[in-house]
Amino acid sequence: MASPLSPLLHHRWFRRGLAIAGVLALATFLLRNVLFGPVVDVHEVRRGDLAQTVVATGRVATPQRVAIGSVMTERVARIPVAEGQTVRRGDVLLVLDDKDEQAALAQAEAAVAQAQAKLGQMRDVALPAALQALAQAEANRVLAQAQFQRNTDLAAKGFIAKSALDDTKRNVDVAASQLKAAQLQVESNGPTGGDYRMAQTALAQAQAALAAATAKLADTVVRAPADGVLIARSVEPGDVVQPGRELMALAPAGETQVVVQIDERNLSRLAPGQQALVSADAYPSERFPAELFYINPGVDALRGAVEVKLRVAKPPAYLRQDMTVSVDIDVGRRTATLIAPAAAIFDMAGEHPWVLAVEGGRAVKKPVTLGLRGNGSVEIAGEIAPGTLLVDTAAGVAAGDRVRTGSAASAERK
Repeated sequence: MASPLSPLLHHRWFRRGLAIAGVLALATFLLRNVLFGPVVDVHEVRRGDLAQTVVATGRVATPQRVAIGSVMTERVARIPVAEGQTVRRGDVLLVLDDKDEQAALAQAEAAVAQAQAKLGQMRDVALPAALQALAQAEANRVLAQAQFQRNTDLAAKGFIAKSALDDTKRNVDVAASQLKAAQLQVESNGPTGGDYRMAQTALAQAQAALAAATAKLADTVVRAPADGVLIARSVEPGDVVQPGRELMALAPAGETQVVVQIDERNLSRLAPGQQALVSADAYPSERFPAELFYINPGVDALRGAVEVKLRVAKPPAYLRQDMTVSVDIDVGRRTATLIAPAAAIFDMAGEHPWVLAVEGGRAVKKPVTLGLRGNGSVEIAGEIAPGTLLVDTAAGVAAGDRVRTGSAASAERK
């Protein structure tokens, strides 16, 4: 007959067996790590093409932004355009109330008509009348002179009294005076005369006033100075505008540029003519090419950045002024070069970078020379061959340590 303690003893030995098995498994695991090293993440060195880019953000810009305003103080009558609309040179952007300017123009036109009539009256009436009066005065002078000559002869013979001779002499003087006055009248009304010149001056003044009134009336209509897109508008019908206030902003049609700020540490890698790919933040899946053409000679001391401009030869239709964009500038390219992941390079920013190569189950330290740096990859040179496995920098092993790769661990499990 079995003892009542048998199940209890059997259960106790079972638990002891499990504990012993766990200890043995842990010891085996630790012993394997001691003998063969831990399993580490590795990266393979390969040959391939590598492109290095400088990444930056910036904004879309046109070479200039035209501020649209009024040169007069007046109330806005209507605005026939909307923000974002494409306009042509000469298109009406803004119409101001022009009642006062229309009245001033009518008054100026009347003044010109009056001055022209005055000048025409002098040319067509006053001058012919003066010439007629001059001819009459000349005839009167000739008649008076002839009468005086006859009376002089008669007085010498004693046929008339001296008083009669004096009368004819006075008639000669009066006729001469009238002739002189007629001559002056002709000269004054002629093309070189004072009255005529005064009439011409009055006409010129009236015409100048008309031109000023016409120009002021034209200023009530604000037109587009160039082809472009209306990118801003800060005025509504009924507003009273004043000179010096920006009412609209126009982005002229023409070359589209991208302006970015590049960290000054990348300045040595930049050069005009380099190609780039640009994507707008609003359309991240769409990319379009651009070309670097300008590097600012100065550096922004506060931000440690330099301004760079890129030319967009064929801007996409969705591109807008001041859009935020991301730019990848191609600053270098290699073909069939030795490439290693950046995650396998120790002291990459230092003067003596190095790697841990897996050789004979151990991590071997090897110095490398770095070249171009691409997206997560680095061009390397040194005693490294294609296919070499490099330990990840986060593996936590040191030079000389035993290591196992993922593939080796899988092989062991098989």
